[in-house]
Amino acid sequence: MDIVWDGITRPEMLHAEAAQIRHTLADAAKNCIWPRVFDLLAEHTNLVNTTRPGGSSLYAPLHQAAYGGAPVEVAQRLIDMFAWRTLQNARGERPVDVAERRGHRHLLGVLAPKYKLLVPAGLLLKIQSYFHAVIRGRIDRELPDHGLRLPELEPLLELDRPHMWFPVPGMSGGFSYRLESAGVEAKLLSESWCRVVDGSGQRHEITSEGSQLIDEGFV
Repeated sequence: MDIVWDGITRPEMLHAEAAQIRHTLADAAKNCIWPRVFDLLAEHTNLVNTTRPGGSSLYAPLHQAAYGGAPVEVAQRLIDMFAWRTLQNARGERPVDVAERRGHRHLLGVLAPKYKLLVPAGLLLKIQSYFHAVIRGRIDRELPDHGLRLPELEPLLELDRPHMWFPVPGMSGGFSYRLESAGVEAKLLSESWCRVVDGSGQRHEITSEGSQLIDEGFV
């Protein structure tokens, strides 16, 4: 199963029960009630990198652990549950940046990103920008008020298999994307489709120089 980039930010895009679970998780993490956090994540493992629906800070549980100065064991357990060390909040901070700003030096070691692949930061941001343009070109017209948080690419560098799925509610489909190579030759391959529209598939190859449509009409 692909790892999912959950871009939902608005509660109205969720069923009431799903929205309430996310709010409960966000409350427990914000208040450092870690047994409750881990109980919820044991039942909803896919929510470890999600943020509060309708929230503005974009703090996932690992950001809250960093903010509150949680024990190292708490942060490590979240990471073992596949919390991303490189996920950014609304200020562009990773959990390690939050911990450093708050003076929680005991967390800096465990929160320091551990990369499986290396891509120069500036180059990765260029690829991400072109990828976002591809996404917007596909969904902004059909879903002008989607409010989705578009994928950040840095978490791919933490994965043994740098491949994620970005579902788009209302599209009955989404974007499957993966890094095909790293370093200065880094290249992202994006495949997108709408499952209810025959021939909706598009495949893009994206580098720091731009994006190129290399196939379409599948699915």
